[in-house]
Amino acid sequence: MTDESPATTFAVIAGGGTAGHALPGVAVGQALVAVGHDPSTILFIGSERGVEGRMVPAAGFPFIALPGRGIARRLTLDNVGAAFGLVRALGKAFALLRARRPRVVLSLGGYASVACVAAAAVLRIPVVVTEQNATAGLATRLAGRVARASAVPFPGVDLPRAVVTGNPVRTEVAALADPAVREAVRLEARAALGVEGDRPLVLVMTGSLGAQRVNLAVAEMLGLWQQRPVAVCHITGTRDFEMVRARVGALSPSPGGLEVHTVAYEDHVDRLLAAADVAVCRSGGTTVAELAVAGLPAVLVPMPTAPRDHQRANATPLVAAGGAVLLDDEACSGSTLDAALTPIVADPQRQAAMAAALRSIGRPLAAAAVAALVEEHARVA
Repeated sequence: MTDESPATTFAVIAGGGTAGHALPGVAVGQALVAVGHDPSTILFIGSERGVEGRMVPAAGFPFIALPGRGIARRLTLDNVGAAFGLVRALGKAFALLRARRPRVVLSLGGYASVACVAAAAVLRIPVVVTEQNATAGLATRLAGRVARASAVPFPGVDLPRAVVTGNPVRTEVAALADPAVREAVRLEARAALGVEGDRPLVLVMTGSLGAQRVNLAVAEMLGLWQQRPVAVCHITGTRDFEMVRARVGALSPSPGGLEVHTVAYEDHVDRLLAAADVAVCRSGGTTVAELAVAGLPAVLVPMPTAPRDHQRANATPLVAAGGAVLLDDEACSGSTLDAALTPIVADPQRQAAMAAALRSIGRPLAAAAVAALVEEHARVA
């Protein structure tokens, strides 16, 4: 659903670009609806190129895209066009907020949030920031200067007026904190995949595009696992799907041995979080929050090029709690991944201990906590 017509608007939720930005915004939107706000009064403003253009309307909220794209952190001629796009985005954001007069703006970070926060500051509309990572991104640090409050996932995040809420996760993921719900979803999801009840299931997630280093390492590891009675669900991302599928197709597992399910993208990751016994993934803010809430042990491979090394910082609390193992990207290969995973896959008691450790730091009510901040700082109608 898109929405260009002025209407009563309680909140503008601004930002996106990646699922890691968009999904927490959807979660907060859902939490606001749960306390009585009509979905039509919660307007999402994102970018033309971001995944939010698909995710937000699918969740039932109005969405408007701003023109342009982000400015690269290195000198490039593309930044000239990006700068003009940002000016256009600022103009459209100002016009939208002046027409809508929302009571509050929630900044998710990402390109589109910059224009909306700047417009909100000029129009004196209260701003609340939510940061997904253990070290704040540039857009969020800028927004934090004018924000009434900054919702952060962990203590110590470098933002002013920080309130530790946890990183919002979708209602479907938050529900997995209930052991009865998680077990019911687990059984249903494993049955849908055709995974036998006692067969270990490894979930590999490498983002919407994919992480080539991790995908190659998993493909190499599968060659070592052909005779093992293990199931692997590998979400490759769109970029590496054909490469991974070809490598998996070349395997010759024995009867009763390795079973591999390969997909490019999965809309219902919550079901796989419940179905799996251990995960292999990057350590983006939303990913680590969902792992902790679902209680899914993991081998985390932080993206080495993440700004301010935030993925390593995100992984640290999970590793420190005993719920995850960290594997450096440069060291990630089939053999090292095998060495990290095998002791977990082979030991149900260790899986249970790691799951309990993760749940002890998970925050399934984070979306409600951020929604409460949004309501607290919204100006009186």
